[in-house]
Amino acid sequence: MKVIVLFVFVLGALSAAGEDLIAKVGEKVTLKCGVSSYTRSLQWHHGADLLFTVYHIGFTRKGAADLAQRSVVRQTNLEISSVRETDAGRFTCLADGTRHEHSLSVFSVLVSVKPSAVLKLNDEATLQCEVKGQHHGCEVKWQSPNTDSPTNPSTVQLKPVTSSHNGAWQCIVTCGSNKFSQSLTITVEEPPTTTTPPTTRKNITLFVTTVQKTTCTTCTANDCPLGLSCWMWIAIGVCCQFGIFLIVCVIVLCKCMRRRRACEERRLSNIYV
Repeated sequence: MKVIVLFVFVLGALSAAGEDLIAKVGEKVTLKCGVSSYTRSLQWHHGADLLFTVYHIGFTRKGAADLAQRSVVRQTNLEISSVRETDAGRFTCLADGTRHEHSLSVFSVLVSVKPSAVLKLNDEATLQCEVKGQHHGCEVKWQSPNTDSPTNPSTVQLKPVTSSHNGAWQCIVTCGSNKFSQSLTITVEEPPTTTTPPTTRKNITLFVTTVQKTTCTTCTANDCPLGLSCWMWIAIGVCCQFGIFLIVCVIVLCKCMRRRRACEERRLSNIYV
């Protein structure tokens, strides 16, 4: 009878089946205790460090470890924010004396491109996706900007660089049913294209130049002599014509005045005779 009671007690104290979690550095992860409620107390341990003790009456005692400062207990689960590499290891949840063991694997993804993220057409570059603390069985691949799924290996050689390489690349890390990603933006600069600005045409209806004596209906700045604009030559022609008209008027007026004076002199001479 004592053996049976001891066997039942040992079974109750044995660890329940736990879970193996994988997390990326900087992300948030939630560890489930394995029970939904407790009657006396709940404890979370990370290795030998006590993280939390939650009593059924509502009182919570937090441990002094750095991990405890970045964690919170929600119901029976442990939620860790801003995961670090040092958070990896064994976690134990004690619910009324029942032990539930869990493990957490943490890795970081480092992406880089050489010589730089700003490239020129026909250059050569190397993309590298490095995973530290990788869990066994994880697969690392690159996804290019113009594809819908990762097809490239962890190291990609761009020989030569083309315009299709421009954009956001994704390093995809697949660990079982878990998938993580890290982005890297590549900028491909194209050489500037030199274009000749179009010649600005000035449409002029019936433009008559006083120098060339020609008529032009669609003149450009290059068609006008001495490099002056066509409107300038129009103004010069109008001024010249107006000046000639004034000169003609002055000459005619002078002749009229001379004739009037000569007539007046004859009339006076006839009177005195």
